[in-house]
Amino acid sequence: MAALQPFKCGVVGVRSLPLFEGLRVAPTDGYASSCIGTPGLVLKSRRFSGLVVKSATVISPKYSSIKPVGDRVLVKIKSSEEQTSGGILLPTTAQTKPQSGEVVAVGEGRTIGKIEIKIGVEVGKQVVYSKYAGTELEFNGSNHLLLKEDDLIGILETDDIKDLEPLNDRVLIKVAEAEEKTAGGLLLTQATKEKPSVGTVIAVGPGNRDLDGNWSPVKLAVGSTIMYSKYAGSEFKSSDGAEFIVLRASDVMAILS
Repeated sequence: MAALQPFKCGVVGVRSLPLFEGLRVAPTDGYASSCIGTPGLVLKSRRFSGLVVKSATVISPKYSSIKPVGDRVLVKIKSSEEQTSGGILLPTTAQTKPQSGEVVAVGEGRTIGKIEIKIGVEVGKQVVYSKYAGTELEFNGSNHLLLKEDDLIGILETDDIKDLEPLNDRVLIKVAEAEEKTAGGLLLTQATKEKPSVGTVIAVGPGNRDLDGNWSPVKLAVGSTIMYSKYAGSEFKSSDGAEFIVLRASDVMAILS
């Protein structure tokens, strides 16, 4: 019985494959060949002509300024970190998407009833914002974000989340460390530790406006131990490795004592 002979397939060169740098497809230098079923049948791929996929809206250079409308704010996004703390360069796909930037323009504010409320954040302030908020813009060679004032989490003038000043009805919480043992004394591995939804209040925002335009303060005291909704808020890690979360006061479920 004759032995089965494998097909001879063309080798795909390394330089012929598309290289993904973020969402940029690098141009290829040649053709990639492969085989499908029949020996000798070779498919050649076409050359890529530098395809670039952009998620941000590009503002034409003929426009010199952007003026937000209403309660919207324009933030110049802080660039992603290109290195780890140990100095290792990160590929674009592994870089953490920034959630902070500088306020460069603000709208005229909003109206509640007959009361006009100005934007509470000044131009030049360094702010932190919700992860999936706003519309990304590419303007004057820099990445910007156009978002509502309510999507701003807080003001952060340093590089440490512990110094965050929460805005509106948001609360900064230091997350409690996960339990090392079960109630019966069984040691837990890192993978089996349940993520806690308990923490200590570090800072509290001024509150929100009610239907009459008056301030409704947050009724939580700094230092309180609270339990919060498991999937609420935005998570951060401080320079010393401690975990923090910023969430709305309405996501606090109970005060523990």
